[in-house]
Amino acid sequence: MDETDENAATSENQAHPHEPHGNGLASRLNWLRAGVLGANDGIVSTAGLVVGVAAATTTTSAILTAGISGLAAGALSMAAGEYVSVSTQRDSERALLAKERRELRDEPDFELTELAQIYVGKGLSPATARLVADELTAHDAFTAHAEAELGLDPSDLTNPWQAAGSSAISFTIGALLPILAILLPPVSWRIPVTFVAVLIALILTGSISARLGRSNPRRAVLRVVVGGALAMAVTYGIGQVAGVSGL
Repeated sequence: MDETDENAATSENQAHPHEPHGNGLASRLNWLRAGVLGANDGIVSTAGLVVGVAAATTTTSAILTAGISGLAAGALSMAAGEYVSVSTQRDSERALLAKERRELRDEPDFELTELAQIYVGKGLSPATARLVADELTAHDAFTAHAEAELGLDPSDLTNPWQAAGSSAISFTIGALLPILAILLPPVSWRIPVTFVAVLIALILTGSISARLGRSNPRRAVLRVVVGGALAMAVTYGIGQVAGVSGL
């Protein structure tokens, strides 16, 4: 590499040192968004549960038992559901990659032309697209075709265990907030403090999820706050009825 090429490469690498690049960025954002949504589920479902029980009884052990049981059941359910879902997705990705390997082995010329056509469709001239396809194929044909045709990075497939663990942890973190909010204040303040703490937390999770999804933050916050408030109001009413009737 001559000095001009070396300087160009250095300039390219340092042009945006704080700007994230790479195939894993979208995946990381998806995991982060899923974590925020998992925490939001933990907040709302557990808050509804402990508020309902607290409306029926002031016994701390009963409220704590309900909160911990809801946390454990919700976290395990989230983890199991995410594991099954992501495992199915991973199986599909592996099947597509295996098919692509066979096609590259059996029809390399056709696959090369197909790759070039993909880049023509992206706006390159046929000559440039063919050159790009030739060079990418010479470097790593399988990765080039997997990324261009399938949108997959063979070295960075979805991980069901990671998804399950992430969902369980985020749900648990979210669920701890209403449990602490209902148990720490004096009895007469338990439900008001929990309502306020939960609504503030939902404002934060709604804002974060909106930023990650590049959507309207006001609309996202309104949805989660109204949903959370409604859930607590309904379970509070059920708890009041159960407590008065002695159920």
